[in-house]
Amino acid sequence: MRRTLMLFLLAIIMFIGCESDSNGLNGNGDDNLPIVTTATVTSITQTTAVCGGTVTDSGASEVTARGVCWSTSASPDTSDGITIDSSGIGEFTSTLTGLTPSTPYYVRAYATNSEGTAYGNTRTFTTSGGGGETCFDIDGNSYVTIQIGDQCWMAENLKVTHYRDGTSIPNITNDNEWYGLYETETGAYCEYDNGTSNVAAYGRLYNWYAVDDSHGLAPDGWHVPTDEEWKTLEIYLGMNPAEADSYGYRGTNEGSKLAGRADLWYDGDLEDDPEFGSSGFTALPAGYRDGDGSYYDLIHNSYFWSSSESVRSAWYRNIYYYYAVVYRYRYSKLYGFSVRCVRD
Repeated sequence: MRRTLMLFLLAIIMFIGCESDSNGLNGNGDDNLPIVTTATVTSITQTTAVCGGTVTDSGASEVTARGVCWSTSASPDTSDGITIDSSGIGEFTSTLTGLTPSTPYYVRAYATNSEGTAYGNTRTFTTSGGGGETCFDIDGNSYVTIQIGDQCWMAENLKVTHYRDGTSIPNITNDNEWYGLYETETGAYCEYDNGTSNVAAYGRLYNWYAVDDSHGLAPDGWHVPTDEEWKTLEIYLGMNPAEADSYGYRGTNEGSKLAGRADLWYDGDLEDDPEFGSSGFTALPAGYRDGDGSYYDLIHNSYFWSSSESVRSAWYRNIYYYYAVVYRYRYSKLYGFSVRCVRD
């Protein structure tokens, strides 16, 4: 009886050991191969993108080649498009070139040793479409643009300090004066924490009265998108019409598709989403200014005005660093949000 029990226990131990070996430590089913993970895809243009990875273990022998491979088909390998980014363990950055505009791609890191090649997790992204030209505001600020479906959007937040006709937009730094704009319905802008250090990356913040001002906030040939134009963008990126027409948290990955420039976001869940930045819209977490003048959420959240109003409020969009959806609702026109423009 005792011998039978010992043999039974030995069989279980051997089974567990075999199962562990078959799973492998690197996801490739072979512990002799390296362990590699794929980085987030960033800096997506019409023909290029930046990716990379991290080799955390070389396996049974030295890593002699590492990089990324990509294809328009799932599970790309080293017979597809490829970069070779040195050797050994550690982080590496790869630049993908020769891509086709408006095309979905799959990419994953690889690492090769004498035993073979291991692959990391697969990431997906879509190259930018048409557009690509630069537009300028009245102050001479330049903006990269991106064609998404039938719409051409700015791929940067507005930072202009004058209306289209040259009229100055008031820069309100005092909290009480900012709150007082609610009564006068005066357009104004501000800079996060009343400093210029974030303007280059995140743009400026505007109350909705500036959006609606008859002098014109957007550059010539451009306009602040309506709520319906925001919906058109969201539906093109995968949100269904019923979701687009609803409010609150909507969609599945549309928020991460709109986001971009991982280095400018807080290191939260959104950055780790495989769809991060895939549309080229490059939403930037510029935060917002409250009605009482306080500033919140820089590097955490994006807030964008639409030109569509609702009584003493207006429709807007919000993307959270920790949640890959798009939030839609109405908010007080007094708040300071970012502005993106779409071509007429």
